[in-house]
Amino acid sequence: MKILKAFKWLYPGMWIKRWIMLTVFGIIMISMGFVMVLLEQSPKNKTFAGIIIILAALAVITGINRIIKSFVKVFLPQREGELVDKIYQARILEKGAKIVVIGGGTGLSTLLQGLKEYTSNITAIVTVADDGGSSGKLRQELDVLPPGDIRNCLVALADAEPLMRKLFQFRFGEGTGLSGHSFGNLFITAMTKVAGDFDAAIKESSRVLAIRGRVVPSTLDKITLVADNADGSQTFGESQIPFSSSPIKRIHLRPVNCKPTEEAIDAIRKADAIVLGPGSLFTSIMPNLLVGGMYKEIISSKAIKIYVCNVMTQKGETEDYKASDHMKVMVEHTAPGIAEYCIVNTSGIPPEMLEKYKTQGSHPVVPDTENLRKMKCKVVKAHIVSTKDYVRHDPTKLAKIIIDLVGSLKKFKK
Repeated sequence: MKILKAFKWLYPGMWIKRWIMLTVFGIIMISMGFVMVLLEQSPKNKTFAGIIIILAALAVITGINRIIKSFVKVFLPQREGELVDKIYQARILEKGAKIVVIGGGTGLSTLLQGLKEYTSNITAIVTVADDGGSSGKLRQELDVLPPGDIRNCLVALADAEPLMRKLFQFRFGEGTGLSGHSFGNLFITAMTKVAGDFDAAIKESSRVLAIRGRVVPSTLDKITLVADNADGSQTFGESQIPFSSSPIKRIHLRPVNCKPTEEAIDAIRKADAIVLGPGSLFTSIMPNLLVGGMYKEIISSKAIKIYVCNVMTQKGETEDYKASDHMKVMVEHTAPGIAEYCIVNTSGIPPEMLEKYKTQGSHPVVPDTENLRKMKCKVVKAHIVSTKDYVRHDPTKLAKIIIDLVGSLKKFKK
C-alpha cells in the first residue's frame, strides 16, 4: 500500500516529477564529474569535469528549489513570500528568554504583541475572574469560564492570517442573543463543549491561530472576585468593583481554596522573567496572585520579577494612587519580594488626552521613585507611553525594555 502511495508522486499534473528528475540527474552528473577529476590526468579533461560539476550543482539547486516551491504553493498559497521569514523567526525566537506574563485585560495583550517579536517562549497566565460583558453572559448562561481575556491574549500572540485575527475580534452589533458577543468568545465557548473542558479549548484555539507561545488560565475553578470596602461593605464580581462608592480596602477570591493550573506553576518555575501587568491592579493582576499558592511560587522563583506600573489611575480602583501605592497593595496582599523591579512611565502626555481622561476621573500615575526604592524595589524609568487613540503602554518600547533588562541581568548572573 505504501509503495502505491509513493507512485502518486508520478501522477500527471503534480508539477514535481520534472524537478525530481532534474535533481537526480544533477546528483549523478556531480558524481561523474568527481570521478573524472580523480581519474583523468589531462588538465583539459579536469577543467571539463569541473564545468560539469558546476552545471550539475546548479541543476540540483534549481530542482530542490522548485520542489520546495511546489509544496509551498499547496500548503501556503497566499504566504509563499513569508516562508523564509517564518523559518527564520521560528529558529531564532525559540531560543529567546522564557518569559511569564501575568494579568488580564487590554494591558496584558498589549505587552504580548511586543514580546512575541523577541521570543516564542512566552506563557501568558490570564485571570478568569471576569463576569461582565460578553464573557459574563456566557459564564452565566452556559456555565463556562469567561473567555474574553483569554481571547485577547490568543489574538495578540497569533501568527495566523490577519483575517483570522479580525474574525476572532469581530463583535456582533445586532441579533437576538448575539448582540455584544465577539466571535472569538463564542468560538472558545463552543470549543469548550466540543473538546470537553476549557483548558483543551484554549489549546485547540491556539492551534487555529498559530500563536507564538501559550496562553493558560491561572485557575480552572469558577472564581468570584470580592472587594472589602473602606466603609465595611463588600462588592461581589469583577465588573462591579470599579463602581463601588467606597474605596477598596482589600480583595479576595471565592472559593478561597481555588487551585492554580499545573501549566501556570510549571511555567513560573522554569521562567527567566516573570512580568506582572500592565493592567488593572485589583481586577486584572491581583486575581491571579490570590489563586492558592500562586504568589508563593512567584516569590520563590529564581526568575527576575518585574512589575509594569499603569500609566493612568483608574476610577473606582486606584484613584490618587502613586506608583508606590500600586506596589504596596501587591505586597500587602501577598508578601515582600513579589516584584524586584518596577517599570514606570516618565514621558509626558498631551494636554488634550489629559483633559479627556480627567473627565473620566483618571490621572497620570506619579512615578515616586524614592518611595519605591524604600520598599527595596529597583526602578526602571522609561518613555513607554502611546497616545495614538488612548493613553496606553507602547508594546514595542515596553517589550524592548523588558528583554534588555532580562538579557543584562542574565549576563550579570553568569
